[in-house]
Amino acid sequence: MDQLIEKYRKKIAITQTRFVRSIMFEINWNARLIGIKGARGVGKTTLLLQYIKLHFMSDIQSALYVSLDNIWFSDHKLVDLVDSFVKKGGKYLFLDEVHKYPNWSVELKNIYDDYPELKLVFTGSSLLEILNARADLSRRAVVYSMQGLSFREYLNMQTGSDFKIHALSGILDHHDTISKEIVSEIKPFQYFSGYLQSGYYPFFKEETDLYHSRIEEVVNMILEIELPLLRGVDITYVNKLKQLLLVVSESAPFIPNITKLSEKIGINRQTMLTYLYYLNEAHLISSIYKDAHGISLLQKPDKIFLENTNLMYTFRGINSDLGNVRETFFVNQLRYKYPIAFSVQGDFLVDEKYTFEIGGKRKNKRQIQHISNAFIAADDIEYGFDHKIPLWLFGFLY
Repeated sequence: MDQLIEKYRKKIAITQTRFVRSIMFEINWNARLIGIKGARGVGKTTLLLQYIKLHFMSDIQSALYVSLDNIWFSDHKLVDLVDSFVKKGGKYLFLDEVHKYPNWSVELKNIYDDYPELKLVFTGSSLLEILNARADLSRRAVVYSMQGLSFREYLNMQTGSDFKIHALSGILDHHDTISKEIVSEIKPFQYFSGYLQSGYYPFFKEETDLYHSRIEEVVNMILEIELPLLRGVDITYVNKLKQLLLVVSESAPFIPNITKLSEKIGINRQTMLTYLYYLNEAHLISSIYKDAHGISLLQKPDKIFLENTNLMYTFRGINSDLGNVRETFFVNQLRYKYPIAFSVQGDFLVDEKYTFEIGGKRKNKRQIQHISNAFIAADDIEYGFDHKIPLWLFGFLY
């Protein structure tokens, strides 16, 4: 246990708190059992360490951070660590990478029940099963989802500003006023292309020349470790999944013909639909359906995008299709908080009531002129007018 404490103290010492993610202020940290799910690389570990540094430095011994992929757990049990920690006055335990620990849900349930004085926070893959795990934690845990940086967070991180979150309804009703306030402080297009290419993952400031190589490592870890571990994907199919991601990245956007795609990739239709579902769960792709609710494992998506624009530039570089980049950005920034569905008349139906068409500054309302609550999200404009709204402004939703 001493070596775990030593590593924890070293991590805390080098953790910076100048910029913290907005989700930190949305989490109810008073809950006894908190889960934070998210794709690899979005900053879950940093979030835990920052929270500890900001709240427990005056009583550092009451909190402990450990990663459950640490080799220490190869011959020690989590419950033994907890017992020792609580007996020494420990009150707050932060557990990283729980999906790497065998039977994690059963032990967490037992710890929750046996140590009522202890508060637990755990993080895991976006593939983490809370409801269907061996021990159903859904009645005990408050679970949050975390994704990469919004454009707003990227701007705050880059400029030291403190731009606020705006709800979708606020942007739709007051986008002209909001745009003017933001543009009076910064020029959005000075930063927008940088965000689209290399600003989604918080590690973008670390060795910038290796940024896209690190994204490739993130993708490989998800495909080679997390999907086989958490969804039982046959490791021999990993190369086919990589091929599938390349196919999606080359399209603008990708409207799947499952039969042809199955033939091209070399797997049967049912397996193809299952793997598309898993890739969506893993936050490597965003699958859009006509109905955003009640999506089944074998339901065919109507459109498929890569999960974020940085993935596009990792796979395609400067050859990334601009129209696809715009739509991918829009889907990524909105689906975090709002249901988004395929629309026959426009590009997307958001929150079951708003129709959106995505395009450049010359995009007009011809396709959606007879639809109520219809809007254009237009690139290359600082200010909007009426129902035409700057695309970049939708990066202020979280």
